Amino acid sequence: MNTQPFGRLPDGRTAQLFTLKLPSGLQADITDYGGTVVRLLVPDRTGKLDDIVLGFESAEKYTAHSAFFGCTVGRYANRIAAGRFSLDGRTYQLPTNGLEAGQPCHLHGGPQGFHRQRWSTESLQMNGNPALRLTYLSRDGEAGYPGNLTVTVVYSLSIEQGLRIDYTATCDQPTPINLTNHSYFNLAGEGNGDILGHRLTLMAAHYTPSTTGQIPTGEIAEVAGTPFDFRSPETIGNRITQPHPQITNGAGFDHNFVLDAGQPAHPALAAIVYEQNSGRRMEILTTEPGVQFYSGNYLDSSLVGKSGRPYPKRSGLCLETQHYPDSPNQPGFPSTILRPGQTYRSTTVHRFSAK
Repeated sequence: MNTQPFGRLPDGRTAQLFTLKLPSGLQADITDYGGTVVRLLVPDRTGKLDDIVLGFESAEKYTAHSAFFGCTVGRYANRIAAGRFSLDGRTYQLPTNGLEAGQPCHLHGGPQGFHRQRWSTESLQMNGNPALRLTYLSRDGEAGYPGNLTVTVVYSLSIEQGLRIDYTATCDQPTPINLTNHSYFNLAGEGNGDILGHRLTLMAAHYTPSTTGQIPTGEIAEVAGTPFDFRSPETIGNRITQPHPQITNGAGFDHNFVLDAGQPAHPALAAIVYEQNSGRRMEILTTEPGVQFYSGNYLDSSLVGKSGRPYPKRSGLCLETQHYPDSPNQPGFPSTILRPGQTYRSTTVHRFSAK
């Protein structure tokens, strides 16, 4: 594994960039700042390698912007309404860093969430393939959350599974936890147009509608007969232009899909993305019960990526494997509470091919 400096952090420490690579050319560059996937090189149908994730060329750029490109999100991915939840008779207030339609929320762990932390690292070999273990201790009271939480994320590459992400966590007090990776994908290549021509399949017959503030209403609705029906391959651009109040609420797709597999013991197929020009195909498998499909609605060309090209609206898409948004306030959703003596475990696989 190759390691190199990746820039200086606000506290003066140096961030590091770790390169995992297979003989096939598949390569992941990951920084200890935010546990972030900076690059992901994947071959097209001719064998040509392209970087298929949005991101920046230095740690300084990541610290200056809050688009969550490629980072590990926690303690709680997605939104918690008003930044408030009750647990075992006590109410906790978290910082609010999201505001949509005048409705504040705690978004992706808050302004100083896991994406803003420098993680400890260890290089590994897993079945002869390269891997990187990142560890972070989130202390009691950090961002308002109860308890000390020890989190481990392992990124590994293999020919069979592509990029695999394994999460584990333990705590000393009951606490909500919901971890994900927030990569923005463009299978045509980073900085190479928008994702409207990508074809998407989601193994989800239901989704969770949200308010104008993007907080789930608590309903679990059927996708049948709506633009949210991606059970067979659909071009994103065709779906996103269909009139529907939920698409208006999110300025596009920014919704949690309820996966048919539920919470399987082993990663089950959740999504397939295909880009015709390159022939790249990405399968996402997960043990999580949901996936947030975000169509890059708020990118606006103000951010310039690694290639020196700006990222306009919908130049990347996110498929964030997760528990459902606002679950601590939604008793009808699967629980996200981790208690002492339990171990949080979650796995997501990004598997690539080309045709």
